[in-house]
Amino acid sequence: METKNSQEKQGGKVLKGTVVKSAAQDTITVAVTRYVAHPKYKKFQKRTKKFLVHNPGNTAEVGDIVSIKESKPISKNKRFILVTND
Repeated sequence: METKNSQEKQGGKVLKGTVVKSAAQDTITVAVTRYVAHPKYKKFQKRTKKFLVHNPGNTAEVGDIVSIKESKPISKNKRFILVTND
């Protein structure tokens, strides 16, 4: 039986986006953009969604490109944590 290392055990989506707000303590807002094909016309559209992300130590600044990872709920709306500043 194979053993998995700690990173493989912890699942969750990893997304990449841009920091658009960092006013709150230990929280940033990250805008994640993706391309989606229209169901009927097949034209690609840009869709953007904002996520509240836990940022311990307030390390990220507005305009930074960051990677975020899904985690257990931290507060009412925070469901992601900051992984890296790219």
